[in-house]
Amino acid sequence: MPLAGIALAPLLVSPLAPSPRRSSVATAAARKPRARCSATAASGGAGEAGELSRAALLWRAAKLPIYSVALVPLTVGSASAYHHAGLFFTKRYFVLLTAAVLVITWLNLSNDVYDSDTGADKNKKESVVSITGSRAMTQNAANISLFLGFAGLFWAFAEAKDIRFILLVMCAIFCGYVYQCPPFRLSYQGLGEPLCFAAFGPLATTAFYFSNSSINISSGTTLLPLTKTVIASSILVGLTTTMILFCSHFHQIDGDLAVGKMSPLVRIGTQAGSRIVSIGILTLYVLLAAFGICRSLPPACIVLCALTLPMGKLVVDYVLKNHEDNTKIFMAKYYCVRLHALFGMALASGLVLARNGILA
Repeated sequence: MPLAGIALAPLLVSPLAPSPRRSSVATAAARKPRARCSATAASGGAGEAGELSRAALLWRAAKLPIYSVALVPLTVGSASAYHHAGLFFTKRYFVLLTAAVLVITWLNLSNDVYDSDTGADKNKKESVVSITGSRAMTQNAANISLFLGFAGLFWAFAEAKDIRFILLVMCAIFCGYVYQCPPFRLSYQGLGEPLCFAAFGPLATTAFYFSNSSINISSGTTLLPLTKTVIASSILVGLTTTMILFCSHFHQIDGDLAVGKMSPLVRIGTQAGSRIVSIGILTLYVLLAAFGICRSLPPACIVLCALTLPMGKLVVDYVLKNHEDNTKIFMAKYYCVRLHALFGMALASGLVLARNGILA
């Protein structure tokens, strides 16, 4: 059963990061409206980063909580396959988890490289390029990570022999490429959120579901059908992942604007952005209820996912309260990571329980 990913997820919702020690000057600066932020604050939190210890900078550069975006689609997709057909392949799961982590590492490292090229990370001290002082080293590490990730993905494809898996997962990776890499850089056009939703939701989650197809010499090929359960699950995973990306823009508005990166928050501002976060969280739980009513998801998923409502409310309240505070709003994306991991755990757990006759 796909319980391994469910067990790993709490590691990603543990304490988020070392808290910076703020001087009275920094505290006072944090209270100023965004429009009057200094040039240092306009760099997207560089003033705050300047007061962080090296350990805190390394933590932020590693972005360990963000790797929940590798764990959750795989675990929910695998749980969907288990729910439908009772299929789960432990070795395949862990190879795919390693491959997914390597692909996300490529995504993070190459994002730092290309943002360094455009100047978006000029004053971002937690950028890997800034920490290492070498663009070439960071780029090489990104390429090696992608190559090793591909090796794991194609091994899993050889095991599953389901062409839908490799096609969907390659499309998901392509979304990541056009998101940040030249000549596309669609994130600079404000298209990051729809690409993120597609990549981690319908594409990656469904791909990992198909990765549990199997070949049996005696009984023939067992190819999993596309079900309403995996479609519903992938939509919910896509939404929670997109919330992470959306909230990551709040503290970077001035820096993004300076280099022409037209993120959604640059276009609409923090006030409207905070309302969109509220609408997004509301949409997540309305869809959850709708999928339960139409039996796309079993009752176990609805009950367990409903238990994450306090975390959803925390995200909404935090963003509404702090959207103009360039220092505090940095943490919004990490609260979204918590929601993403907890919601994903609940969704996968519900699918496993339903398969075993509990709230089926």
